[in-house]
Amino acid sequence: MPGENLSRDEARERAALLSVDGYEVALDLRSAVGESGEEVRTFRSVTTIRFRRTGTGTATFVDLIAPAVTSVELNGRALDPAAVFDGARIALDGLADENVLVVDARCAYSRTGEGMHRFVDPEDGEVYLYTQYEPADARRVYATFEQPDLKAPHLFSVTAPEGWTVWSNGAGERDAQGVWRFAETAPISTYITCVVAGPYHYVTDTYRRTLADGSELEIPLGAMCRKGLARHFDADDVFLITKQGFDFFHDNFDYPYPFGKYDQAFVPEYNLGAMENPGMVTFREEYIYRGKVTQAAYERRANVILHEMAHMWFGDLVTMVWWDDLWLKESFADFMGSFSLAEATRFTNSWVTFANNRKSWAYRADQLPSTHPITADIRDLEDAKLNFDGITYAKGASVLKQLVAYAGRDAFLEGARRYFKRHAYGNTRLTDLLSVLEETSGRDMKAWSRSWLQTSGVNTLTPEVTYDAEGRITELAVVQTGDAVLDEPTPSAGRPHRAAVGLYRISAEGELVRYARAEADVVGARTVVAELAGAERPDLVLVNDDDLTYCKVRFDEGSLATLRAHLGDITDPLARALCWSALWNLTRDGLMPARDFVAVALGFAGRETDIGVLQMVHAWARSAVTNFAAPEWRAEGGRLLAEGGLRELRLAAAGSEHQLTWARFFAATAASDADFQLLEGLLDGTAKIDGLDVDQELRWSFLEPLAAHGRADEARIAEELALDDTATGKRHQVRCLAARPSAAVKAQAWAQVVESDALSNALVEATIAGFVQPSQRELIAPYAEKYFAVVERVWADRSIQIGMDVVKGLFPALHGEEALASTDAWLAAHESAAPALRRLVLEGRDDLARALRAQACDAGL
Repeated sequence: MPGENLSRDEARERAALLSVDGYEVALDLRSAVGESGEEVRTFRSVTTIRFRRTGTGTATFVDLIAPAVTSVELNGRALDPAAVFDGARIALDGLADENVLVVDARCAYSRTGEGMHRFVDPEDGEVYLYTQYEPADARRVYATFEQPDLKAPHLFSVTAPEGWTVWSNGAGERDAQGVWRFAETAPISTYITCVVAGPYHYVTDTYRRTLADGSELEIPLGAMCRKGLARHFDADDVFLITKQGFDFFHDNFDYPYPFGKYDQAFVPEYNLGAMENPGMVTFREEYIYRGKVTQAAYERRANVILHEMAHMWFGDLVTMVWWDDLWLKESFADFMGSFSLAEATRFTNSWVTFANNRKSWAYRADQLPSTHPITADIRDLEDAKLNFDGITYAKGASVLKQLVAYAGRDAFLEGARRYFKRHAYGNTRLTDLLSVLEETSGRDMKAWSRSWLQTSGVNTLTPEVTYDAEGRITELAVVQTGDAVLDEPTPSAGRPHRAAVGLYRISAEGELVRYARAEADVVGARTVVAELAGAERPDLVLVNDDDLTYCKVRFDEGSLATLRAHLGDITDPLARALCWSALWNLTRDGLMPARDFVAVALGFAGRETDIGVLQMVHAWARSAVTNFAAPEWRAEGGRLLAEGGLRELRLAAAGSEHQLTWARFFAATAASDADFQLLEGLLDGTAKIDGLDVDQELRWSFLEPLAAHGRADEARIAEELALDDTATGKRHQVRCLAARPSAAVKAQAWAQVVESDALSNALVEATIAGFVQPSQRELIAPYAEKYFAVVERVWADRSIQIGMDVVKGLFPALHGEEALASTDAWLAAHESAAPALRRLVLEGRDDLARALRAQACDAGL
């Protein structure tokens, strides 16, 4: 039998053979506390599955990943676990028309964030549990038919240690025997079932609404975190965003929230941002802020809350048949997160963040060799795990934004309403959504889908402008190029875009403002925007103004010169964000020298009012120096960033979020003895910057560069941990320890991550982050060869999440031509390696090759 992977073909065969009537799952989690005599700590899991045979076969399998199976009983007939269980599947034969399967197993607690994760809080010794399953890890907790189209009601019961509280998808209570029993769920997929258990700090509220028929909807709300974070937990703001989200979705979806209660758990060592388990949403606890953060951080959290809430309809109520159509939930949730954020909360500029941040993720993913259509070809679960990417999320959301411009907002939302009502508690494919959108919009959605959902790559739109003798526009055309072209009607015909073109000029007050705008359907290789003929000569032509479509934007020479001198004078924050993004794409594509981007960043970042955009510009500027600058200019570029960061830090308003952002940037770019002395002084209190509160989170941000440059040893890092002996403090300590510039330190960090599985997922992540330091290229260079010697073994031996962390995190991205040659040699010699592993290595190779091209551009070659 195959191992832990599951293919699409196998899932189709099983779905054709059977349907599931229900699960009863009984978990005994009392083994989570106290000493364990087991080599692998386990818990008892008893699953009863009632299912019917709807096809013609008599044999199938059920999924379970567990150290041991005690017993298997099918329709009262005992099966020998040694004969039917291979570690990942239980073989079943002799199926009747109606079947009852009972599996009694010992399942393992997880330290990788997959399945039933167990966390021990170093601060107080308390144990916390939570589950995380997507795409297919419910089988680590109970026996399942682990595929999204075999939906069924679930009835959970949990025996837990004394003093604990347990939550699941349905409402629950503890009975007289001490067992927590939960209401049966509606039919849902296994990957969105959930259990959270432990001594969590729990806060409650209620959402109420009068529905259109006059009935009252009441949703019990809960929010929880570890006790150690309770003093930092701003549950009131979480509930505020939650209620605003429910208002928005009920106003627009015309389908009442269908899953009863709505709990939100902020849990430790979480691999994802969040997970949309109906009635029991889980989030990474980093969204509870221990120190001062910017409004961009609160906006990010609010976006995630609303993204997950949108999934209650897109993904939970209506679910894709297989992971090919993952976009049916993720693209919609990503779009709806920004849409609802802008219209229902205080974060009214969320489309600026979307244009600058989310789409940057999409543009990068869509230019990798692993790019794929939004509707992807997902052969198996390993493919599925890797497709939670910038295309499925951010590009898909961008395309939906384009769809709203193409079909109209009202038609789009009415299509969503019909989709929910028509397919509630069912599973769908692309054609199911297209059919309702065709009904409501009157548009040919099949043609739109072929252009946007079923092709890969990103197009580039460039203005082409001619002027008359008086300086007026005689013709403005938009030229479309790129890989994303269609075979019909001609080989060069690009995607259709509904796009705006804005004309900007410098006012008497020195502001760069828009004075003309036109929308056009950009189709094919060249589209004339007739409406702008006769307009006065602009200083800046901005294609895709207002960010209606998904594309890379280029500038004519005059516009580019304007941006070099006046980017900070653009008054509209969205237009400014689009220009920042376009300049960064030029840099990534090797068309603008990295040092030129750094010059623009240092010239205008200090005037950027949108804090989220500023943080992105900071990240891009650092990447420009680290990855894209010519090696001989790299040190000078780093010095300029540090000087600029310190200058803006001192100029920023005391106590402002801009001051905090510049403080973090300065620490990350610190390069000289004077820089390090200032950081040391800010830590020990001998230096001060008015208004800057050096709280514990900021202290760790200052300590890491000191550790990386040999100015904070193990004892100094231990002193800091003594001030912050918490789970978060431990992660910071591990990262700082691995950052020290010592061959012995690097060898130890490498061994802890590669040769051992003792570290939890969170500490693996922290160790890798500390190990890879741009200032230590020579020190870590020997590990490039070691990487290729072990990467296939790591992928085979470790869980897919840890495998992804190691393969991506330790790829030798800083080591130039030699690493590129080693990558090519490994790929040539390992053509039969796991496709998912090859994909990750190919992506690393592409990033490295792109960096080398950009370095050549920066060097003037």
